[in-house]
Amino acid sequence: MKLCFVIMGYGKKTDPTLGKTYDLDKTYHSIIKPAVENVGFTCVRSDEILESGMIDKNMYALLIHADLCIADITTFNPNAIYELGIRHAARPFSTIIMKEKDGNIPFDLNHNKIFTYSHMGEDIGYTETLRCVNQLTKLIKEVDRTRETDSPLFHHIKGVQPYTLPKEEYTQIIEDLAKKENAIFATVEAAKNKMAKSNFSEAKKLWKIASERVGNDAYYIQQWALSTYKDKSVNPTSALLDALSIINKLEPDNRNTNDPETLGITGAIYKGLWLENKENIEFLDRAIDYYKRGFTINQDYYTGENYTLCLDLKSEITKDEEEKIYLKFAAKKNRKEIIKIIENLKEDEDFESRSDLKWLYATLANCYFSLDDHGNFELYNDKFLSSTTVDWEIETYNKGLEHLKRLKN
Repeated sequence: MKLCFVIMGYGKKTDPTLGKTYDLDKTYHSIIKPAVENVGFTCVRSDEILESGMIDKNMYALLIHADLCIADITTFNPNAIYELGIRHAARPFSTIIMKEKDGNIPFDLNHNKIFTYSHMGEDIGYTETLRCVNQLTKLIKEVDRTRETDSPLFHHIKGVQPYTLPKEEYTQIIEDLAKKENAIFATVEAAKNKMAKSNFSEAKKLWKIASERVGNDAYYIQQWALSTYKDKSVNPTSALLDALSIINKLEPDNRNTNDPETLGITGAIYKGLWLENKENIEFLDRAIDYYKRGFTINQDYYTGENYTLCLDLKSEITKDEEEKIYLKFAAKKNRKEIIKIIENLKEDEDFESRSDLKWLYATLANCYFSLDDHGNFELYNDKFLSSTTVDWEIETYNKGLEHLKRLKN
């Protein structure tokens, strides 16, 4: 059995220099795994061995001995960079580096050939997926056939000898991997399934397990907090405060935090706290601050729409007439900007295949409703409702629409 070990981030990760969030699971499942399996290799990602008793031992064994290693350094995940260094130090050949096309390449790696791809953030377009799977499949075949030196260490220092692992030890590790169920993957899929069925009480337990198993990864913490504040089996205020304690693990108060997902979830929690206790305007002000930061960082349409809604909510309660005028003006301006952002996204030939298409429709419906464009509102309202059957998604959309309707009365 030939094995490819994949090192990369997983879930949604934010590039620290660009402030852009990528769903790296889409990269793995849509591009890397299909290409690897096309060549007949077994594909294992680093998080898929986290259930074994000797995590470090298995990780290092695979880095040293795997027939092929693919390192996706998108968002410059420190674990992935570190593991790539170990691979380069232990293996002269059969390592492929890949990265999303935007952003700079670290100096120590910019002499390597790097496979690049285009990622839309939430998804990868259908055409780009086909291109990448085809090209990566060809590259894997070529790398496996030629075994040319691709490690900078072995390229520049000719006398270095590769480290070897006793074959029986490596074989046992591979057999253990083949026998066991990928429990982290199974846990995450179960959590997603519970969320799709609006069973947030069970989903939050599963996200908590996943988060603790992988060392408090940002993506799992975000999903844990999200499912916690949506859990209706708990008193709303208690659920929101529980979610706040979870998301605070990611330090959203730190002004250097630039992950729009973290900022958006924190904003949603504070908005929820204000709706439960309208006497405390500080909750609404904090929601505005977090949503604004998320929108400013990468012009995220969904965060922007929530930021705009909070501006509307504050304009409804402020007693300062000048502030009221400003808030209404800013909200109107932002909605026009959000529509422009989405119109630019429409220019992509894969727009209709985006995984977040329903939320784009929902956002357009809300924006056009607020701008009194009833024709476009009806168009995108119908498009959203026909694109999802998930109860909590429809409920979330309807709640936002109810706020907008009330503001117009």
